Amino acid sequence: MRQNSQFAVAAEPNPFEPHYTTQEVADLWKLDVSTVRRLFCDEPGVIKFGRLGRRDGKRDYITLRIPESVVRRIHAKRIERGVQR
Repeated sequence: MRQNSQFAVAAEPNPFEPHYTTQEVADLWKLDVSTVRRLFCDEPGVIKFGRLGRRDGKRDYITLRIPESVVRRIHAKRIERGVQR
């Protein structure tokens, strides 16, 4: 592990660590799924399935899989910063 500010960041992704859906994280943290999606959509390490920029006029559908290490990192970051508006 290497240090990135105060948070430990895995040197290489671990494909065998548990990966959570947005619904699972929402249930654990008692948040709405859309809130979890906003919190994690641009985080490094989150796996995105789907296509961006569809040209058929329909909305993009993206599925997120969030590694446990990313969930822990964001949780620690949110606790440290407190409430953000």
